[in-house]
Amino acid sequence: MYILEQRFLRGPNIHADTPCLLSVVDLEDLYGISSKDIPGFNDALLAMLPALNGQLVPSGQPGGFAQRLRAGTYLARVIEQVTLSLQSMAGPAVGYGRTRPALGRPGQFRIVVQYAIEKLAEPSFQMASDLVTALARGEAFEFEPRMQELRALGSRYSIGTSTAAVLAAAHERGIPSQRITDEANLFQLGWGSKQKRLQATTTGDTSYVAVKIASDKQLTKALLQEAGVPVPEGGTVTTVEEAQRIARRLRVPVTLKPLDGNQGKGVTTRCTTPEEVARAFEFAREYGRRIIVERFVEGRDYRVLVAGGRIAAASFRRPAHVVGDGVSTITELVEIENQNPARGAGHSNILTRLALDAHAEDMLRRQGYAPDAVPAPGVCVELRSNANLSTGGTAEDCTDRLPESTRALCVRAASKIGLDVAGIDIVCQDIAVPLDEQGGAVIEVNAAPGIRMHQHPSAGAPRDAGAAIIEGLMGPSNGRIPVVAVTGTNGKTTTTLMIGHTARVAGLGTGVTTTEGVFVNGKRLVKGDCTGYWSARTILSAPDVDFAVLETARGGILKRGLAFDQSDVGVVLNVAPDHLGLDGIDTIEDLAQVKAVVASSAAKAVVLNAEDALCVQMVRRARPGAEIIFFSMEPENPVLLKHLEDGGRGTYVLDNAIVIADGMRQQELMRVEAMPASFGGLARYNIANALAAAAALMAAGFSNIQIAAGLSTFVSDTKTNPLRTNVFDVRGVTVIVDYAHNPAAYAALSEMARALLPGQLVGIVTAPGDRRDSDLVQIGEVCGERFDELVIYESQSRGRPVGGAVDLIMQGAENVVGPSDTLHREIEVDKAIRLGLSLCRPGDVLVFACGTSIQTFIDALRVDDPESADKIAAQTI
Repeated sequence: MYILEQRFLRGPNIHADTPCLLSVVDLEDLYGISSKDIPGFNDALLAMLPALNGQLVPSGQPGGFAQRLRAGTYLARVIEQVTLSLQSMAGPAVGYGRTRPALGRPGQFRIVVQYAIEKLAEPSFQMASDLVTALARGEAFEFEPRMQELRALGSRYSIGTSTAAVLAAAHERGIPSQRITDEANLFQLGWGSKQKRLQATTTGDTSYVAVKIASDKQLTKALLQEAGVPVPEGGTVTTVEEAQRIARRLRVPVTLKPLDGNQGKGVTTRCTTPEEVARAFEFAREYGRRIIVERFVEGRDYRVLVAGGRIAAASFRRPAHVVGDGVSTITELVEIENQNPARGAGHSNILTRLALDAHAEDMLRRQGYAPDAVPAPGVCVELRSNANLSTGGTAEDCTDRLPESTRALCVRAASKIGLDVAGIDIVCQDIAVPLDEQGGAVIEVNAAPGIRMHQHPSAGAPRDAGAAIIEGLMGPSNGRIPVVAVTGTNGKTTTTLMIGHTARVAGLGTGVTTTEGVFVNGKRLVKGDCTGYWSARTILSAPDVDFAVLETARGGILKRGLAFDQSDVGVVLNVAPDHLGLDGIDTIEDLAQVKAVVASSAAKAVVLNAEDALCVQMVRRARPGAEIIFFSMEPENPVLLKHLEDGGRGTYVLDNAIVIADGMRQQELMRVEAMPASFGGLARYNIANALAAAAALMAAGFSNIQIAAGLSTFVSDTKTNPLRTNVFDVRGVTVIVDYAHNPAAYAALSEMARALLPGQLVGIVTAPGDRRDSDLVQIGEVCGERFDELVIYESQSRGRPVGGAVDLIMQGAENVVGPSDTLHREIEVDKAIRLGLSLCRPGDVLVFACGTSIQTFIDALRVDDPESADKIAAQTI
């Protein structure tokens, strides 16, 4: 079995709204073999993956996939389910999968599986393929070593518990999130100018200076004292002798800890003798060069979380400990407690595993125990002097017990240090009593505090600390900027630019992606075909973008899915045959399903072409609550009329004017000839594009005046919209350069060109070679019917022999005009351009289509007419 292709669909796609891994596999000799026909296969598989027994059948009973295995299913489907099971064993649970045979390719299957951790998905699929193949052939498979590798990947790339809590709160609020890289636990919350960043509980608003202050415990104490916050007396030392001298001066038990430590590392409390101070000093030196020696504050350990200037939660923390049962040794009690499923390594779970290390043994000695001692039933034996969860401690919620004075004190402490999110550590006898009445003190202020103790306390009410952090960071905002996504077979780029131009004229910081590049406020950041996932992400991550307009092409949806979970407005212009036979999209109905991903992503409104039956059908794919807005070149279109009669909104052309209809009210927006892109009303396709743009802008909240201002100033030339109806004069010949490359586009372009001048119409045409034979023949038929002279050239062969696409287009043209001296075959584009120009006389119109850049035309023209070439080149600067 071979994996022929794999791609990550990172956003909503034709298979699911969740991220998926798409794999195309060839089962080879395993094709046609059912799971029930392989002796021992099912038993061996279920023995390795017993979780497959636990899946539910539609009736709700367990054993779903196991039943299917025994009834018999094809092995590609087995690979799908095994991949999902392996991912769930190594990381977060995933459950969606889909497997379909590849049309016309016996033995090949397209397998789609959901993933939560991208770095885990591909190795899981590879292991599933290897596992199923081995068992199907009766071969041994070393399961556990491979599974350990997957678990290691899951652990390495998993999201920390504190980060996960904040992200969950963001998701609950509808705030979009994006992991910056798989390696970093760094996330972007929101889009464009409303975005914020988050790393665990450190936010983009967290002051770097404040973090530095909090990491210097002595500086923190000085600032807190200045703010009237009680702190323990003490000092900072670098030698054991200095530590012992401060301890003697204080004449009370002391605590030693690293000056810049965190998570309770290197902390020892209640040191009373010079020997204990020396041991504590050496322990602290393992984590820092400078050591704090301070008065040990008698009492319980509490953590108060401050977020956004408010108290979010408070917990009573108990140090890591075990409780005797009168039978087990302390070592055994630690092992028993570490089997608690809530405990994991580091921060991977709600609690951290207990460690019986040198520091724990020192704590045991202080209490009169050794690791092999058997504590009496009910006796609590502490393993740590500090109560941090990261060292195995537990927490009990006490938020409601905080008096107002302590609440105000904690908020003041966080503000004094300058932290937007802070963990305030307090030691006192009873948190319900004001600190000044019991000699309590703030012993630390922590930047980036862990919040799992608040989210998942061992006792007491859980507190949504993540939500408190989100509230402080985002305020009432959901972090979203308006997003308009535009798709269709023809007209996407022009419509996208019309919308983007109007938004810029209205004064918004505007980000746009098109086949020509990525633009922010009219300046190109990236050049090239930028209609997919990464380009859209570039715009959504740009901090100076208030409004995003994203051309969203078929290829981008199929290769990576959408870069956004939802748009405000989704626009589908049309669905015509193009790119069929590629990526499993074989029919126009398949293509419509791809385009419908944009329609179904729109949360506010979907703009659809009322004259296109496939677009009209997308009404069923719209989200509940999303408005449907139709546009039509025909005011009497029955779909449009019915929609308007029902109180819906739409745009249409009536008496050469664009009309916006809102329920029972119709208002003329502007005359068609007032739009430069309409070329005096001759470019009907650009009028249709303007209707769609006006509908999208109306849905996005723009006024009629703003819409008219944008459309009346948008010019489709080589600067603003290259290769989209760019018109030039070459010594009396009107030249139109356009990206037309499919039958519908050629038909529309030739209609516009024919209306320009009374002379003959000459076409220089082509199409990429990866189109189906029938599509290339159809292009020839359309062009043969509409052009008086036709020059056919080679653009991109894409797997065909050179000239193969030209021959098929020529065949189509000959189907409608017969063998004729008006049909010309010229493989090289520069020669084709010069030949086409030689066929023209002043007053004629020449169409050069499907060029990759305007420079191609300029370079070909320069050979015979450098003056005209320079004139056109000057217009592109």
